[in-house]
This record gives sequence, C-alpha cells and structure tokens, in this order.
Amino acid sequence: MSTDTGASPTLQFSASRFRTDPTYQAFWTLRIGFTAAPILFGLDKFAHVMTNWDKYLAPRLDRIIPGTAHQAMLAVGFIEIVAGLLVLLAPRVGAYIVAAWLAGIILDLLLIPGYYDVALRDFGLMLGALALARLATAFTAPLR
Repeated sequence: MSTDTGASPTLQFSASRFRTDPTYQAFWTLRIGFTAAPILFGLDKFAHVMTNWDKYLAPRLDRIIPGTAHQAMLAVGFIEIVAGLLVLLAPRVGAYIVAAWLAGIILDLLLIPGYYDVALRDFGLMLGALALARLATAFTAPLR
C-alpha cells in the first residue's frame, strides 16, 4: 500500500496520510505504543523504578523455573526489549509475538490471587497487539 521510495517498506511514514487516514493513525499509534511499552517495561525489569517486578512471577512458576524470581524477571526484561524492537522493525510478526507474550503474562497473573485486574488489563493490551498485527498487513510489506 506504499509507494517505493527506496526506504524500507516497514519503516516508511507518510505525514499527509497520517493527517487524513484514521486507520493509518491507528496503526502508527499502536505501533509506537507497542514498541515503547515493551522496551520501557523490559528496561525497568533491570532497574525496578516502576515496581518490584519479581512479585509478578507466580510462586508456582517460580518453583519450576531455574534460578531466582529476579533472574527470571531479567530474562523477561530482555525478551520484552527484543519484542518491542520486533514491533518497530517487523510489526506483522512482532505484534503477534507481543500478543503471545501477553497471553503468557495473563496466565502467570491468573495463578496469583489478587492480580486478576492486572490480567484483565493485559487481556486488553493483547487485543490491541492483535489489532496492530492485522493493521500491519495493510501498511507494511511482508517479510522477505
């Protein structure tokens, strides 16, 4: 759906189209959000500025995952950073990976009493990631 300007088709941006096309606006809003959020949350797994992320690992999972909860969250942070970069560079694939990752987070949260509200919020985020994946088929070229 984009003209060939020599730039990578997955990174092209049309300011005039952004001003007039609501679906294009939705695509870029979701793409920016699902790039920034996983990267920022991933980085915070290392810094613990927003919260102590270790408490979000279900004890049942903590018992079967090698290492400590903190080490698991460091791995989670790395994966989230990679997922955010994938959304930036290849949203057709990256958005599905973020959606699958959110599904895993939801399952983890459902194992922790008192975190059902966070699981529901993440379900909404998962739906947004799936919407981004569908919009990406209209606005980005397939991977070659």
